[in-house]
This record gives sequence, C-alpha cells and structure tokens, in this order.
Amino acid sequence: MCANFQPITQTQASRFTNQQLSFDFKDDIHPGYEAPLLFANLLSNTRGDPAEWRSAMFGMIPKWAKDTSFAKHTYNARSETVADKPSFKHAWYNNQFALIPVQTIYEPKYINGKAHRYGIHREDNEPFTVAGLYEMVKIGDQLIRSMTMLTINADNHPFISQFHKPEDEKRSIVVIEPEHRQDWLNMHHEDAFELLKPMGAGYVAEYLPKPKKPLKTAQMDVFNR
Repeated sequence: MCANFQPITQTQASRFTNQQLSFDFKDDIHPGYEAPLLFANLLSNTRGDPAEWRSAMFGMIPKWAKDTSFAKHTYNARSETVADKPSFKHAWYNNQFALIPVQTIYEPKYINGKAHRYGIHREDNEPFTVAGLYEMVKIGDQLIRSMTMLTINADNHPFISQFHKPEDEKRSIVVIEPEHRQDWLNMHHEDAFELLKPMGAGYVAEYLPKPKKPLKTAQMDVFNR
C-alpha cells in the first residue's frame, strides 16, 4: 500500500507527454492533496498527444460522498476486490483508468518493533507510473477530480515483503511499465487484470526519515511579525 509519495517535478512532465503541467502541487503528497494525473486524450487524433495532464486529489471521492474526508480511507484500492467495493466500482466499470507518475513512494520498515520511513524508487532514479482509477464528483458547487492507486498482494515478493508490520499482509502498488502506459489509459475493465502485477525488478529502498520541523524560536517570531 502507499499513503505518501513524491510526485514528479514540473520539468519531468515532458517525459510522459508533450503537454506542460499548468498547475502547482506539493512535493510530498498525502491523502487529500492534489497531484498530477495522466488521462487518455480523447482528442488525440486532432491534438496529436495521446495523454493529457489533470490535477486530482489523492484518495477517491465516490459519487455519493458528502465531503472530501473519504480521501483519508480510499487512497489505495485492492485489485482483488476493486470491482466490488462501492467506493471504486463505478470508476472500474466505467473504465476510468489513469496513471499516477511518481518519483518515490514511502513505506514503513519495522526494525526492532519500530517503524522507519523508507523511500522506494527506481535504481536509475527515473520516475515511474502507478496504475490508478479516477472519479469526478460534484459536492455543493465544487467539481472534484480524485484518484486512487491500485495495489496487489505481495506476501511472497522478494523486495516489497520487507515493508510494513511483520504480521500484516504485504501489498505492492501496481506499476505500469512504459510499453503498457497507453494500453492502461485505454483499457477495458475486463482486460485490466492482465496488467495488475506487483512491482518488478529494478527498484531500491533507502532510509529517508521525515524531515523534522524547525523549532520555533523568539528570533524566528521577529521575522514572522
């Protein structure tokens, strides 16, 4: 599973499409934050680019939601049950597939009973794309686009199984390799399962503790007045 990731940068957008990112986003994404998302460009025959960027909230907001608090619970969708879960099945059966480009995902590794934050990224430091679903919902006067990452069991995975609590089920995000990105964006749900696989080889993990917030001092207060 993944509840926190580092998205691509503005300059990396050109590695996925000819379009530039026209919106801002944080460099450390948590549920409820906006992040870049790749969609199939339905007008690609006239515009020449098969994919386009949109900003989307991390955490699926279902059609029947009254507010965006759902994002705290729906940032991951289990591949094994996604077609049955009320929060995800509308997007699944309507083929609302998307790609979430990331630089690093963060997962806890337990050492001597204590969680340590590790960053997982490609060995070559290139960004990669996670299989996602998106949804559009109107809450009040606000139109909200949201997304979730698809995950799959990884209990026996030689790399991913080292993360999370020893007694917990191990879950891997689903990475869509470059040669299958257009396939995924234009996928029909009945065929999607063939691409739902754990992360492949070529990834490394490094200890990346969360930066501590600087202590507030009297001198700092002077500059904030």
